[in-house]
Amino acid sequence: MALILVDNAEVLVTMDDAGREIKNGAIVIRDNVIHMLGSGEELRAVLDADGLTVDREIDASGCVVIPGLVNCHHHLYQTLTRGIGTAEGKSLFDWLQTLYPIWGEMDADAVYVSAKLGLAELLLSGATTVADHLYLFPNDARLDDEIRAARELGVRFHPTRGSMSLGQSQGGLPPDELCEDEAVILEDCVRVIEAFHDPGPFSMLRIGLAPCSPFSVTAELMRKTAELARAYPQVKLHTHLAETLDENRFCEKQFGMRPIPYVESLGWIGDDVWFAHMVHPDTQEIDRLAASNSGVCHCPSSNMILASGIAPVRAMRDAGVRIGIGVDGSSSNDGNHLLGEARQSMLLQRVGWPGFESSADRFSAREALELATRGGAAALGRDDIGSLETGKAADLVAFRIDDLQHAGAGADPVAALLTCAPTGAWLSIINGATIIENGEIIGLDLDTLAQQHNQQARRLLKNAAAKGNYHD
Repeated sequence: MALILVDNAEVLVTMDDAGREIKNGAIVIRDNVIHMLGSGEELRAVLDADGLTVDREIDASGCVVIPGLVNCHHHLYQTLTRGIGTAEGKSLFDWLQTLYPIWGEMDADAVYVSAKLGLAELLLSGATTVADHLYLFPNDARLDDEIRAARELGVRFHPTRGSMSLGQSQGGLPPDELCEDEAVILEDCVRVIEAFHDPGPFSMLRIGLAPCSPFSVTAELMRKTAELARAYPQVKLHTHLAETLDENRFCEKQFGMRPIPYVESLGWIGDDVWFAHMVHPDTQEIDRLAASNSGVCHCPSSNMILASGIAPVRAMRDAGVRIGIGVDGSSSNDGNHLLGEARQSMLLQRVGWPGFESSADRFSAREALELATRGGAAALGRDDIGSLETGKAADLVAFRIDDLQHAGAGADPVAALLTCAPTGAWLSIINGATIIENGEIIGLDLDTLAQQHNQQARRLLKNAAAKGNYHD
């Protein structure tokens, strides 16, 4: 048994049902589980009474300690192509068609190094749990490659085995050569579940199944994927949905219905499903999402940079929809800062949402922080993370609020995490293990990783240019 005491926090934000915020807070971690929390004086008295000695004390003076942030949707491989398309102001379909051929040059090494770099960025921004959506597998790349990167870094990981099977010759958006045979897709889904999936409490790795979108997979694959996922405990279903008006028009033309009724007709609704984006649901569809307990991942920066629209997060939360936050692909965002994404969600809902005027009190900093913690845990179907409570997984992060960016914000240091410029995590503990200390990932040479990553990025562009698929 190992005991860690994190003490002297300016504020300990629990995100429990009561919304407790403990000034001069402390938390005791026992192995990989939260043992108790309260004021430092209280906890020390209990430890003494129980005859327990802590193995390590961490002084969190000058910090706000919060539950580890949960990233519900990402494409880690896209760190390789930042700025391409977004710099030119392309919208989703044009952006995808520009990048598909470049991504087609990836191999196992590219998937691994891009995942490791993206995950490192996310860790430094406060993420402790990351869901990723890898949906193309050229040149023998596999989901295994990013799982290896996640294990090396110690992040809690929800990789999803994505897929594309509806190529341009069949009326879909992706090139035929990047699509897979559906029998091969389903066979590999079984392989990764049986090789890696851990459905148990405090799991560090859970597999999800994630056909990419209505415009890149067939209805038959959606149905069979849902049946397969539901044959295994805790294997969730994920896809992009209602992201753009172009997608709405595609679904109405191809299937005679809007995206949400379409996927519901295929069995894709319920508490084992979470959707990325959900920018364009109507009022009845929002009510249906809530009634079915389906999850949503809000990706504000990506939706802004691709001009997809403003997701009606306020309306969805008011209706009772499970909602978390995602950074989304690193080349439809060009960054991997999850605390910054929580800030963006707060700002975007204040600016406006369909049918309403802007209002500065529409979305608070604490509500946005809740989306990024317990909201994300709920979206992923997890009740063992997302808040700091006795018996839950020991996932926490600390941000300094005695630094330059937060000077003068002492009246409300919790809100200041989002109202002030977002900074990096000073401390990160995941599953009881210290991953970040003094603002640095322990044992990781970031300079070398960035060099390796840039070599892979240059290789992709060089190969794509040689085939006429990329021009400076």
